[in-house]
Amino acid sequence: MKDVPERRERLHQLLDLARVSRGWSRAELARALHRDPTKLYSDSGNPKLDFLVALAEALEWPVGEVVASVWGEDGSSRLNGEATIDDFQSLDALTMDAHRAGDYSKMVDLSRRLFSIADSPERRALACNREAGGWDGLGRYTKALDAVRRGLQQGQISTELRLKLQGNLANAYYTLWDLTSAMGVAEMLVQWHRENPPDSPLRAQRAAFARYVRGNAHRRLMDIEEERADMHARMARVDLEASMHEYDRLAVELDDEALAGIANTCRAGIIEVDVELGAISPARAIEELSAGLDNVIDLDAIGVGDWLESYGWWCIFGGNIALRHLHGRQLQHALAVFTNKALEIADRLDNWAMRERVFSLQYALHEAMIMATDFEIDFTIDDEDRRLIAGTMGRFPRFRGVGWKILRTAKLVAAS
Repeated sequence: MKDVPERRERLHQLLDLARVSRGWSRAELARALHRDPTKLYSDSGNPKLDFLVALAEALEWPVGEVVASVWGEDGSSRLNGEATIDDFQSLDALTMDAHRAGDYSKMVDLSRRLFSIADSPERRALACNREAGGWDGLGRYTKALDAVRRGLQQGQISTELRLKLQGNLANAYYTLWDLTSAMGVAEMLVQWHRENPPDSPLRAQRAAFARYVRGNAHRRLMDIEEERADMHARMARVDLEASMHEYDRLAVELDDEALAGIANTCRAGIIEVDVELGAISPARAIEELSAGLDNVIDLDAIGVGDWLESYGWWCIFGGNIALRHLHGRQLQHALAVFTNKALEIADRLDNWAMRERVFSLQYALHEAMIMATDFEIDFTIDDEDRRLIAGTMGRFPRFRGVGWKILRTAKLVAAS
């Protein structure tokens, strides 16, 4: 109990700092923290988590930094009597149970509690990685990125955990279309695994994932850096083929269908790249990708997971090819097939990254049709589309420009 006065003093200092930095009165600060102004400066040295989250927002600090400031750098004190250091492993197990159950909001809440009782850089970094997984499941990729960065800033941690965080960092950058950063981190990981060949299936998966991210970053850069499109296509093919073969091998070795699903995503990415390299015609590629969708006609008969997700990306890659190489009715038909199925899969999986691609492709088709015909053509959406587009804008800063164009100009129709 002797530490309570010190924690209380540190908490009061943070409250004063928040008030000064915001230029708020005591009443305004209390309102932001959802507290009675007369009880703002509590005598308690054990604030509740919701209070700390609100204080972190007022300070514009990460929650973990607020926790560390109140309890000291080790963050090892009790949080409102709810959990102690001895509870770390059991709380971590509950966090992973939430992940397996798909309860990602609970996973985020538990991860933050996990961070508050972590007594070492390793455990704090692990808690951050768990939190990133929860945000990723919710499609809140900028928050996932922040959590991963925070994990990597915790100091000296084990090589295994650092590699895991760095892999998640590369993937978060890729998902948010920060492709230069994604390639930089993935390149570092590929090089590390080249110098330290994987000696276990888990490490082999991480090596394959680094190639997966780097290959897909090259694939996306084909459109952005047109003057280097051929180089990006060649590099993408090397990485995606290597990743595909490794995931296929591991899927057999570990009897894991999820890994086979990731390999299947690589397979479609290679088809898109081969079109740009001239190894296969656009028509043949679209025919092959369309035929693959016969495997996902009835989504109710397919379990959710990487295998189903892979066919959503088949649709996106097919849409990319169609948008680059087809025209007129052929383009409209191909994109209608691919985007309709992709959105169906995205809704089944609640996959926001896939939704971002679908809406972007649909709007790109709309603009292409206007340019080809020189006619103003309505872009139609219903209330559900509007809800999803708004949600996508919140999750992808890059999409906000397109999202605003759609919401401001689209014709709203009743849902079918």
